[in-house]
Amino acid sequence: MAETKREIERKYESDESGLPDLTGVAGVAAVVDKGVAHLDATYYDTADERLAASSVTLRRRTGGSDAGWHLKFPVAPGVRDELHAPLSDTLPDDLAGLVRSRVRGSELLPVVRLRSDRDLRHLVDADGGLLAEVAVDAVHAERLTPGGGETQWTEIEVELADGGDPALLDKVEKRLRKAGVRPSASASKLARALAETAPAKKRPSASAGDPETAGDHVLAYVRTQRDAIVELDPAVRRDAEDSVHSMRVATRRLRSTFKSFGSVLDRAATDPVGDELKWLAGELGRDRDREVLTERLTTALDEVPATLVRGPVSERLHTWSSAEHGGARGRLLGVLDSHRYLALLDTLDALIADPPLRKAAGKKPRKVIAKAVKKDFRKVTGLLQQSRELEPGTDRDVAIHEARKKTKRTRYAAEAGGPALGKPAKTLVKSMKALQNLLGEHQDSVMARQTLRELSAVAHAAGESAFTYGLLHEREEQRAVRVEAELPGFWDGIKDGAAGL
Repeated sequence: MAETKREIERKYESDESGLPDLTGVAGVAAVVDKGVAHLDATYYDTADERLAASSVTLRRRTGGSDAGWHLKFPVAPGVRDELHAPLSDTLPDDLAGLVRSRVRGSELLPVVRLRSDRDLRHLVDADGGLLAEVAVDAVHAERLTPGGGETQWTEIEVELADGGDPALLDKVEKRLRKAGVRPSASASKLARALAETAPAKKRPSASAGDPETAGDHVLAYVRTQRDAIVELDPAVRRDAEDSVHSMRVATRRLRSTFKSFGSVLDRAATDPVGDELKWLAGELGRDRDREVLTERLTTALDEVPATLVRGPVSERLHTWSSAEHGGARGRLLGVLDSHRYLALLDTLDALIADPPLRKAAGKKPRKVIAKAVKKDFRKVTGLLQQSRELEPGTDRDVAIHEARKKTKRTRYAAEAGGPALGKPAKTLVKSMKALQNLLGEHQDSVMARQTLRELSAVAHAAGESAFTYGLLHEREEQRAVRVEAELPGFWDGIKDGAAGL
């Protein structure tokens, strides 16, 4: 399994003068010469350089102390997550999975070879502890694809030690700048190599430009959500915190956008894509719903006095949660490797490249987008009114749940229209988010009661007391009643939220 570390570094241009003296940097007690290492790295990408376009790098490197396969994902300027796998002839399966959302069915090819002579120094504190590594790299780059060239340069790289204080990098940079050293214009060695060795006929793709029409605004939002799905895929595979939820939200935003803006994008083309997004959201939701329910039920059980806990309730809840998690996790990884999921990503790419625009797409955005948002808002109003007229029970629960889903759609439509509609859209997004949270509390109660009934039945069949499950069920029912009582006044406070659009 690949190891992961957070890489925080800065790169600088260098000339024949080499590395300035850094012994005077605050906190640095000594600069230790670690000798020269000879590094030989081959970078892999698709023929159309999809990884490079996302600032993702994949290389196989020999030499130095960390020979092997390295996969790096951008986190922030100067910050990347690096995954390292042992040296092997072929790309390890776990790293291959982490680039699959970008590579899909394309072949990974060697695109650039970088050979570097690395003159390495350690910046250490008074106790000899490592603060940062400073390398002067003499780089020779060779493009391995047809028509490419070669180039060479020298750069200085400063990488913070694990757990180090990022403020040290500012102090080092101040000393470097004082000596005339300037930050590199390239974010990485690979980016510079690709730029300087590109075939003469190759030109950067044109920018999409600022959105002008309704279609431009909607497609910009669609593109952002497509990118989020692709970029979150590796995090979901690594089980990173909140990644599953974030990816699920992106799929829902996309599907809602297709439905809300049918006047802009032809639903004859987008509805089938929406069906696939609904499938993906459902698969992502298996694990997410378990997480939400587990946290809710565990917290509720902790609030029950010990004298009212009858039987192994906590143990049974833990067993249920673990079993659900294991099954859902394995299934989700299978989904991300499936032809159906990868085909969905290809379909989204194709839709964005050649969108099924309708007549309204070419119009000025404000009127078109405002009309769509108001239409969604009216649906929320109708469903909430309907729920108030129903007797407590399943039908009312369903109506409130439907109102919650339409509230999300209204929120996402207002988000998409934010750049065109300005402050009124932002205000509506805020109101819809608050309403969504309130309605979500009600739906969580519905799902918690259903789970408690199931756990109670299993406990009863095992000869255990079902008392505590009944107690928790009653408390959940009361939480739902409080939400239903709060809804009319809450809605009265925001029902005019779409008026300013």
